[in-house]
Amino acid sequence: MKPILNRRQLFQAAAAAAALGAAMPAQKKMRLGVITGLSKDPDATIKRVHDLGFPTCQLSIGAFDDETVAKTREALAKYGVEATSAVATGPPPEIYDFYQGPMTIGLVPRQYREARTERIQKVSDFAKKVGIPGVQTHCGFIPENPNEPLYTEAVTAIRKVAEYCKQNGQTFRCETGQETPITLVRAIKDVGLDNVGVNFDVGNVILYGKANPVDAADLLGPYIMGIHAKDGLYPTNPKQLGKEVPIGEGKVNFPALIEKLKKIGYQNPLTIEREISGPKQTEDILASKAYLEKLIG
Repeated sequence: MKPILNRRQLFQAAAAAAALGAAMPAQKKMRLGVITGLSKDPDATIKRVHDLGFPTCQLSIGAFDDETVAKTREALAKYGVEATSAVATGPPPEIYDFYQGPMTIGLVPRQYREARTERIQKVSDFAKKVGIPGVQTHCGFIPENPNEPLYTEAVTAIRKVAEYCKQNGQTFRCETGQETPITLVRAIKDVGLDNVGVNFDVGNVILYGKANPVDAADLLGPYIMGIHAKDGLYPTNPKQLGKEVPIGEGKVNFPALIEKLKKIGYQNPLTIEREISGPKQTEDILASKAYLEKLIG
């Protein structure tokens, strides 16, 4: 027979439980964001993020002058939006397919490596002035075989830009897509810097036929610094990537994925990416926002 607690004992037990709860705070809720290109009018760009109801965004940087820096800082403060990462792309060409992609995307192709390195460094300098804590890019089709010269060269190139970002107080995030998850983890370990991680584009690993994102999260988990919430279908044409589709209509199992992210303790934003333009893009972004909000809880 269990002993009966008196009122004083009950009060003490309740106080102890409350103290334990205070010592073990609930896991921080994931926020949502959206990726957007920083236009010539930063105020309009950030206002759109705010008006769509997002507290965070990733900014694809295309201008680097001091006026754009000042206007971007002002707009972020004005609308209360947090820019979590600056995205570096180009300079061209960047051809997203299986044949020309390995020769044109990221830091892997030798003939574009120097220009891409300079671009990433410019984005890093811009991000430092604006106060953006991370820089990310596609590193390219990193070879699966670590004995290939291009693998070693890619690791050296990633280390160079990551060191530059570290000096600017930033993380450097390799966006998933062209490589298998284990190849990316291998490269990050070989780079050997503590500011290097992953922007986990969960749609890309499907579009490139590289992984199931729910399973990939187990491997990439310790390195995930940001996430692109995007959906897609696996490729069926051996020359072309799979098809991007609205969230909930592709092969990404978002209910299982978000549960996995909660389990591994991911707390940074889910940044929606919809790679189309026009009114349909806005429509799909808002539908994705409503869908993900229910899963986040």
